[in-house]
Amino acid sequence: MSANPTQRKSDLLSEHVRHEIDDWLARYPEDQRQSAVLGALRAVQHEHGHLSTEMMDAVADYIGMPEIAVYEAGSFYSMFELQPVGKHSISVCTNISCMLRGGDKILEHLENKLGVGLGESTPDGRFFLKREEECLAGCCGAPMMQVNHVYHEHLTPERVDEILDKLD
Repeated sequence: MSANPTQRKSDLLSEHVRHEIDDWLARYPEDQRQSAVLGALRAVQHEHGHLSTEMMDAVADYIGMPEIAVYEAGSFYSMFELQPVGKHSISVCTNISCMLRGGDKILEHLENKLGVGLGESTPDGRFFLKREEECLAGCCGAPMMQVNHVYHEHLTPERVDEILDKLD
């Protein structure tokens, strides 16, 4: 089946994602549309779980910016995933503040509990243990982790288990 030559790449974006992107675009002057790219990529990732090349091309088409510029943003920021990953994304801070307060033990506990290493998803697709995070800016609450972009501080292995057990 050949592609419809009149179809735009941005036609792949759902109505909901287009609405979110439009909200971001409204925050910037018309000649600064590229400023909405992070919000646009976040909306796409939230809906699809990761950023495929096809979806990044759709964002570029919708915003009106070069595809390579969207790829650069998508591959630069650690909040974006370019491959399919588990449903719940877990980031453990491994910076010195967290390490001194047991962050390495929290990471070890997670790896043992989930049976995966950094950068891997559980076989059931439920959890993804992100690659090492140098700093999540929660030093006062060390050790800490982020689960689906929500901060959890003052962790113990028991608290980690409680947090994960509450997720669907």
